[in-house]
Amino acid sequence: MRIDVISIFPDYLAPLALSLLGRARADELLALHTHDLRAWTHDRHHTVDDAPYGGGAGMVMKPQPWGEAIDDLLAARAGPGNPDSGPRLIVPSPSGTPFHQATAERLSNAPWLIFACGRYEGIDQRVVDHYSGRMAVEEISIGDFIVGGGEVAAMVMIESIVRLVPGVLGNPESLAEESHRTGEAGGLLEYPVYTKPREWRDLAVPDVLLSGHHGQVAAWRGEQAVRRTLHRRPDLAHHSSTLDATAVAAGLDAVELRLAVLSDAAELLTLQLACWVSEAQINGALLLPPLTESLSDVQAGIGQWTTWVLRTAGRLVGSARARLEGDVYQVGRLMVAPDLQGRGLGRLLLQHAEAAAPPQARSFSLFTGAKSVGNLRRYRKAGYRVSDEPMLDATGSPDPGVLRLTKPRRR
Repeated sequence: MRIDVISIFPDYLAPLALSLLGRARADELLALHTHDLRAWTHDRHHTVDDAPYGGGAGMVMKPQPWGEAIDDLLAARAGPGNPDSGPRLIVPSPSGTPFHQATAERLSNAPWLIFACGRYEGIDQRVVDHYSGRMAVEEISIGDFIVGGGEVAAMVMIESIVRLVPGVLGNPESLAEESHRTGEAGGLLEYPVYTKPREWRDLAVPDVLLSGHHGQVAAWRGEQAVRRTLHRRPDLAHHSSTLDATAVAAGLDAVELRLAVLSDAAELLTLQLACWVSEAQINGALLLPPLTESLSDVQAGIGQWTTWVLRTAGRLVGSARARLEGDVYQVGRLMVAPDLQGRGLGRLLLQHAEAAAPPQARSFSLFTGAKSVGNLRRYRKAGYRVSDEPMLDATGSPDPGVLRLTKPRRR
């Protein structure tokens, strides 16, 4: 594999000569070259940026040096002696598509990558537009945050990509049990790992890892991977392997979590009637909306809210819904069939709903009965706190029987 990196700070990329990537270069599995963009400037100040058209803060990187730099790289590698003469241009950008493990796997099969590391307010858009007609171009983001320039993002991507190139890792089997691995068993975070000594600072290695029973070890690791994923990355909880493991933990054969469709409405109505009877009894409120809605009301709700349903063995056993109101992501109708409550399915639904919140959501909100002690305990455990903002009844007056709970969104 060949990688070229263009930057105004080529020394920033010096760590790419260390460790795994350094060995890959020494073994000639990777040809990595860095280039100073200022070498393609023509004024004594080596200017690479200018003020943006249309006004605004910051500076924009000029297209001229980028065009000449990329053209020279293409020209140097062109010809019959270079069968890999078709590169892929990667532009690190917070406005790009997200970088995932699947992206790294795909790019590890490319023979030649060129990274264009922008700075300031970014690179003139015409650079991307022009080269999109000459080669594959991808603008890629490593996360929903801002850094000083594309160099650090390029290093993250390069290390993630190169370690997947055949021969780079000494033991390729180590790729099989990593966090975020793709494939049939992928999508989970890696389980906790331990080594000698067996006891350290009064903390012991779990007994199962010392048992020598490979089946039990594998089962423990699978369960731990699921628990860690649900706790730390609930946005991955939709993955089939996560759901299957959750089903096992709940004593079910299999679980399917998907968006609701209109044909689910009748079962949703039945489920909410079953779930809200106990809430009505606890709170002394028999006119709760879930108990008074018609089938057409439930069907309308599917269109007005993002609604998920949880199914097992052909039965609808849980549901939740949410929608954005201003910058608050409202979560509602969280319900699990009475005979399956207390098995973690409600927590899975809540985490899944929170993970689906759009970027502009700054907090979460839900409500429950003031006397629903069990619900209040579970929501507090999930990070929700009772809000001072009262819930209003149909007449617009405060309803003391209903509590609003809120939770800030962590970025």
